[in-house]
Amino acid sequence: MNFKYILLLLFLFTIVSTSIKADNIHEGGDSVIIRYTGKEVVIESFKQNNNLYIQPVAASLLTGKEIKDFNIINIKEITSLAPNLFIPDYGSKMTSPAYIRGIGSHRNAPSVGLYVDGVPYFDRSTFDININDIDRIEVLRGPQGTIYGRNTMGGIINVFTKSPFKYKETNVNLTAGNYNNYQTALSHYGNVNNKVGYALSGNYLHSGGYFKNKTTGKKADPIDAVSTRARLSWRIQPNLLMHLIMSYEYSDQDGYPYRLFHKDTGKIDEVNYNAHSYYRRNMSTNGLNLEYITDQYKLSSQTSFQYYDGKQGLDQDFTPQDLYYVDFYQRQQMYSQEFNIKSLKDDSRYSWQFGLFGFHQNYFQTNDTDNRTANNHTLQTAKNPTGGFAAYHQSAINDIFTEGLSLLVGIRYDWEQTKSTMNRTTPKETEPTVNDKTSFSQVTPKASVEYKFNKDGLAYFSVAKGYKTGGFNNTAEKDEDRIFDPEYSWSYEIGSKAGFLNNLLFFDMSLFYINWENQQISQTKTSGKGFIIKNAGKSVSKGIEVSAQVNPLRNLSFQLAYGYTNAKYKEHKDYNAATGETTVYDDNYLPMVPQNTLSVSGKYTFDINQKWLDNITLNAQYIGAGKLYWTDNNDISQDYYGLFNSMISFAKKDFSIDLWAKNIGGKEYVSYYFSTSSQHYVQKGKPFTCGMNMNLKF
Repeated sequence: MNFKYILLLLFLFTIVSTSIKADNIHEGGDSVIIRYTGKEVVIESFKQNNNLYIQPVAASLLTGKEIKDFNIINIKEITSLAPNLFIPDYGSKMTSPAYIRGIGSHRNAPSVGLYVDGVPYFDRSTFDININDIDRIEVLRGPQGTIYGRNTMGGIINVFTKSPFKYKETNVNLTAGNYNNYQTALSHYGNVNNKVGYALSGNYLHSGGYFKNKTTGKKADPIDAVSTRARLSWRIQPNLLMHLIMSYEYSDQDGYPYRLFHKDTGKIDEVNYNAHSYYRRNMSTNGLNLEYITDQYKLSSQTSFQYYDGKQGLDQDFTPQDLYYVDFYQRQQMYSQEFNIKSLKDDSRYSWQFGLFGFHQNYFQTNDTDNRTANNHTLQTAKNPTGGFAAYHQSAINDIFTEGLSLLVGIRYDWEQTKSTMNRTTPKETEPTVNDKTSFSQVTPKASVEYKFNKDGLAYFSVAKGYKTGGFNNTAEKDEDRIFDPEYSWSYEIGSKAGFLNNLLFFDMSLFYINWENQQISQTKTSGKGFIIKNAGKSVSKGIEVSAQVNPLRNLSFQLAYGYTNAKYKEHKDYNAATGETTVYDDNYLPMVPQNTLSVSGKYTFDINQKWLDNITLNAQYIGAGKLYWTDNNDISQDYYGLFNSMISFAKKDFSIDLWAKNIGGKEYVSYYFSTSSQHYVQKGKPFTCGMNMNLKF
């Protein structure tokens, strides 16, 4: 607990040191943060007031221009671009576990939330989305339960599509690269008298795959994906707006290029299995947002519906032999409704917001395991309908005791009920249907103290409780293992944000300490075959995050994002009933958590101003992560690794050509690891890739 006192002392030190420099920051009454970062438009989402850069929260913002400059295609590629953010590549779109500050989950419900245009994505099978031609991505680090609720212990990833009131254009994008990578994208944004706005976009992606399967002689991981988005915005009255957002995606992927890993020697075999493995996903996401805006407040309603179904076929033995094969099917229907009212006068001494949230989620899955050596099947089906509601409030009181000192407090109450209906048929019998239900409730408070320096910088100290809901183990072998309880965390954080040297430098730093209790941990079943979730752990995660941007010249800029996380178990024991042994993991590092994340990028634009060419832009980027452990034992790990990426763009008015390359030098690393009862498997990271983009805007 001494670390919390250190945080408080650093907070006081930050106030003193920043106040000494404040006179050199302010100029002309404008906000250096907004001018410096080039975000002239105030970023405002459904629940957040003002620009994130002047809020007492650790946050990173990736603009659409930055996403294009980094040649980012999907959500997994934002790893390390925000400090302490890590999204490993599982091998297919079926699951995308996200980790922030060491908080995450790779087997059950996510611990990091994802929202797209205010629509919640509750299941990690929906996380891996195409982010072509979007407006921005916000990454909020630390517990966000007061405003966002369940399953946001680690933080929130907010994705925003382009508004037709802000953009009026048609974009055509063509991409071609090695490994038979192709992408075609088309989008159109328009509005009529700034009253009715409309947007349509479509994207087709094909990848020929990166890794060859020795048995079949074909690539193990090709993918074809089609996605569409539509948006209708209507200014019904001057104070009343409506936004209707619809999206659909279909993907057909031959995933899982897993290789046998020999733990004793470190040798990695080739991809080598016989049965066709794949994952196909249909997903439709829809949202209706209504906003009534006055000079005093904004009243919002967000109605959402998401449907997806996914089917997986998996050669579970990953060998050329016909041993085990699994067919897995999952389907979700998720409905949610949220009402939010918040004050808009940020220059007043008091600001507030209230909200109500409700949801219902239908979830169905089947798991058909084919033991081909014994010629028998085990079929299991499960239904897990879940519903809940929440109420929350947040208040901010400004200029307490002295000008610039503010207090923010918030509280949220969540209640939900979940049910389980499970059927299991083995080669010997059809077991009786198991029905069960349970409910959970939780109060999550938050408080922060903030000190602003002439609107150009701030320092803050915050305390927040995190909460992740409990649930069912549908494959439990004992009644007492069927339900696992919620987990909790208390997070302590200090941070500071400021601009320096007349807009030359913007600097953002935060330190955090997280106490994580009743932790939901994957443990071995009684039979020794498979895993279930148990509340069996207690951990502490602490670290530092630094972001900086430097503009030494008009056409030259540099960006830095660095995060350090020290996340260890304090109490974690795993009893294996099959062997009668108990393994103690106390003081081991948490798996799937890189101790360091690093992103360094630079950009320079040459002004040509010729008839055939306006400018040439050079982008260079370095991304690193590690060291990280893959197991609770800490016996298998991935050392720190770094990847070099680059892009050179040639632009003439609204036409540009980009030449890009990723993983220059072909750095080899392991992107994912898992084990069965007797074998270990890894997936390698993507090799060197290069290609060309052609972009036309009119």
